[in-house]
Amino acid sequence: MPSELLADSISRRCFVGGSDARIIMGVNENNLLRLWKEKRGEIAPADLKGDLLVQMGIATENLNLKWYQMKTGHVITDAQRRIFHPVHRWMAATIDGRIQGTQAIFEAKFMLPWNFSEEAAAEKHMAQLQHNMWVVAARSAVLSIITGGAQWVEIKINADPLYQHLLLTAERKFWRCVQSGEPPVLFNVETPRPRLAAVKVVDMSTSNHWAELAATYLRTRAAHGEHETAKADLKKLMPEDAKEATGHGIKAKRSKSGAISFETEVTEGFDAPVQ
Repeated sequence: MPSELLADSISRRCFVGGSDARIIMGVNENNLLRLWKEKRGEIAPADLKGDLLVQMGIATENLNLKWYQMKTGHVITDAQRRIFHPVHRWMAATIDGRIQGTQAIFEAKFMLPWNFSEEAAAEKHMAQLQHNMWVVAARSAVLSIITGGAQWVEIKINADPLYQHLLLTAERKFWRCVQSGEPPVLFNVETPRPRLAAVKVVDMSTSNHWAELAATYLRTRAAHGEHETAKADLKKLMPEDAKEATGHGIKAKRSKSGAISFETEVTEGFDAPVQ
């Protein structure tokens, strides 16, 4: 191993980084224990020179950055900069960059095209993104993804304070295990569902369920409009000092807060509320 790579691998033992956060918040106990041993210096980090997917990600990082800048017009700064948390010095983030102006975290990824979805991509990298945002006090992050199918996707993720609190708790417990020698256990924190920007235009004409609901919507639209208009007009007709008003098959009731609701009056069975 070249001296600079050896020095970097040793330095990585001294902090919890974004890629570590994915393992700490993950569900693979073997990976968690391996990371713990690496941080303690008991085993060497995994040799990823033979991992083609990892190497593809490294090889396309510069292309990804240039492509993002060309497509969005944004400028990326602080490429590959390592930043330590100002208080928790055992936390650090080696970021792919920051977006000039917004100061959002920029993260470049390479992913395989089959079964690719923006939701799965965001969920996969959520822990790393939230960790990096927490370390540098950023409010948002951008995933810039190039797939093997010649597709480029931009995904925007906002900081999640609740998840970051759970992330910090899990990472602190892990780091205590590194220092004490006690093996860590999985923390079982559920990854928040990513809130993605709605940018797609989807054709639902092939969905039978959509067709059935659309037909019902169109059939009942006029009646629903008449129903809502009648309710509003009935409320206006009800005297302000009236607690109840009845007549022609309906009963109006005023609550203590002043809200008016309606019921149908029937001679048999039970009263059915009018929505």
